Amino acid sequence: MALVLSGCGEVSAPIRRSQRHEVVRVRTSAPVRAAVDPALVALRVIAQQPGWPGARPVVAPHRRSIRCERVKCVALTFDDGPFDYTGKVLDTLAEYHAKATFFVVGQMVTPVTRSYLRRMVSEGHELGNHSWDHPSLPSLSREALSGQLERTQESVKAVTGVTMRLMRPPYGATDGKVEDVTRSTGLAQILWDVDTLDWRDKDSALIARRASEAKPGSIVLMHDIHRTTVEAVPRLLRELSDKGYTFVTVSELYGDRELAAGKRYAGEAADQEHKRS
Repeated sequence: MALVLSGCGEVSAPIRRSQRHEVVRVRTSAPVRAAVDPALVALRVIAQQPGWPGARPVVAPHRRSIRCERVKCVALTFDDGPFDYTGKVLDTLAEYHAKATFFVVGQMVTPVTRSYLRRMVSEGHELGNHSWDHPSLPSLSREALSGQLERTQESVKAVTGVTMRLMRPPYGATDGKVEDVTRSTGLAQILWDVDTLDWRDKDSALIARRASEAKPGSIVLMHDIHRTTVEAVPRLLRELSDKGYTFVTVSELYGDRELAAGKRYAGEAADQEHKRS
């Protein structure tokens, strides 16, 4: 049986989703189900050109040493991008010296948005796999499921050089098959314990208030494809900062503990609660 925790905001055409979501369309000519993806092939070729897309490769800063068992940590996560608003999110995070984890939809990586991914890496954020075009993974065959993850892995690596180690199942929908495939792909499943419902409620104040309810060790779910979410980020950062929180990536939240491929994680706060129940 699939475990469905929440819905996600829409990302791009021609993805078909539930009518309860808004569809955000981006300019892309890449077919979703092509046997050979021309956009991905072109990306690989371009990425091999000397000096592309800049004179130097992306260099991530050294991983910080943060003891989240001693300080109040919260992991902010953003799904479904990169999109037009992602740059503003990065600007605000930089202002607060905050790190976050971005779960990337493969077909959202375009010549227009790839610079955001490179900036995420260079500024110390974490990248995670959110599938190629955001289907419910339990509904797919094993072959199709693997393709969703592998295409996104390759696309992001071609742009940034990063091999992602985390993934988030679209809609939070997962089951034993997803666990098996993610284990073989080398990806840990990252869920959440604080859902801002920003895809449903386009209210910046409400989004910020929900995010500010995070506990030490929480993973907060948001989407950088919604303008109202971007507008909420300064307020939620300010409110959580006032409460003494440090903003970390998902991997930083778990510190030296290895995030096992295939296993589900929903934040230290939720994981500890699950162990007690």
